[in-house]
Amino acid sequence: MSAVIVFAVFLLICTILKFLNVTSPPRAPRLMGSDAKFLELVLKYCPHLNETYVPVRLWGSSGHLQTIVHATVGRTYCPHVVPRRIAARQEDGATVTWDIYEPTGAPVTDEDYTIAVCPGIANSSESTYVRSLVSLACSQGYRCVVLNHLGVLPHVKVTSPRVFRYGQSDELHLMLTKYVESRPDTKLILVGFSMGGNIVCKYLGEPNRTRPTNIMGAISICQGYDAVKSLQFLLEWNNLARLYLFSMTENMRSVILRHKEALLTEEVKRRYNIDERRVLSAATLPELDEVYTRRIFGFRSVEELYRNDSSAHYLNNISVPVVFINARDDPLVHPDMLYFPQKFVQTHKNSLYIETDHGGHLGYYDGGYILPRAVTWLDRTVLSLVSALANNSQ
Repeated sequence: MSAVIVFAVFLLICTILKFLNVTSPPRAPRLMGSDAKFLELVLKYCPHLNETYVPVRLWGSSGHLQTIVHATVGRTYCPHVVPRRIAARQEDGATVTWDIYEPTGAPVTDEDYTIAVCPGIANSSESTYVRSLVSLACSQGYRCVVLNHLGVLPHVKVTSPRVFRYGQSDELHLMLTKYVESRPDTKLILVGFSMGGNIVCKYLGEPNRTRPTNIMGAISICQGYDAVKSLQFLLEWNNLARLYLFSMTENMRSVILRHKEALLTEEVKRRYNIDERRVLSAATLPELDEVYTRRIFGFRSVEELYRNDSSAHYLNNISVPVVFINARDDPLVHPDMLYFPQKFVQTHKNSLYIETDHGGHLGYYDGGYILPRAVTWLDRTVLSLVSALANNSQ
C-alpha cells in the first residue's frame, strides 16, 4: 500500500472520528439559575438532571447525527393516540386547527392539567417527536393540546393568503383561549419545540397581550432566541450551517407551494407585490422571507420581521415559571445564542436553564451503543419538568 493511500485512509478515519465526536466524554447537564428553591423543586422531580447524560455510544456524541436522526427517523416510541381535532377562524379568515388528546393513564395530581404543545418549524401534531411526547404524557394522566401550524397539514385547506411564521403567536393564543373556554378549570403548562419554543416565550412576554390566567409555566426546547443573529450564523458554511438552512428553506417553500392555489393567486400577488418566480428560486430563508413573508405580513424589511418575531426581545416580560433546554452541539443554534437564557435565569425567579454538551437539535437520543432507548432523555426530562411545574403552582 502506497504512502498516499495510507495517508488518505488515515485522513478519512480522522474525519469520521471528528464527525462522530467520540473524544467528547458524556457529562451531567449544566443547571443555571438564581432561584435555589426552584432548583431544589426541579431536582426533586427530575433527579436524573444530576446524573450524566450518556448519548448513544457510537454516534450520539455527534450533534449532526443526533439532528439528522431526529429529522429523518423521529422517535421509535410512538404509540397511536387518537385525537379530537378542533378548528376555528381568525379575523383574517385563517383556519387554525389543534388536536386534543385525552389521558390514557391515571392522573398524577388531583387537579386538571393540560400540556399545550407548540411544535417546531413546518411541524404539527402528526410529527413523530410530538406524538411520542403526547403518548407518554397521556399515559401519565395528562391531557394534551397540540397546535398545528398554519399550512403544515396537507389535508387542511388554507383559507387566508398566509401560513405560519417564526414568531406569530396569534394562532397559539386562539388555541389557548378557545381551549380554556371549554375547560375553564384546567391548568396549562406550555411546551415549545425549536420555533415553537420561540413562539411560546414571545407569547408569554408580549407586553400588550391578554393571556389566560390558567398558564402555570412553560418549557422551551432548542430554540434560537434571536432570528437576526441566528440567521447570520446559518448563512455561513461553518459546521455545515448552510446545509441546515437550505433544508429549512425547502421545508418552508414546500408549505407555500402545497397551498399555492390560496397563497399565490393573481390577486394576492398583485396586492402584496409578490413575484412568484422569486419565491420559487429563493435559495435561503432570508431570501424567501424577503420575497414572500415580510410582504404578506406588512413588514418593511426582513430584519424588522426577524426582530419583531424573536423571543429575545420579550423574555424580560415573562412572569410565569419557565425552563429552557439547549444543547451546545446543536448545529442550528449557535452557542452565542445561549447567552439569552443564561442571562434571563440570573435575574428571574422560578426559572432554570438546562444545558447539555450533546443532544443536537431535538435529538437527545441515549441508551445503547447503536440503538437508542425507546423513550428519549428529552421526553423523560420534559415530563419530569411538567410534574415539577405542576407542583410549583400548588
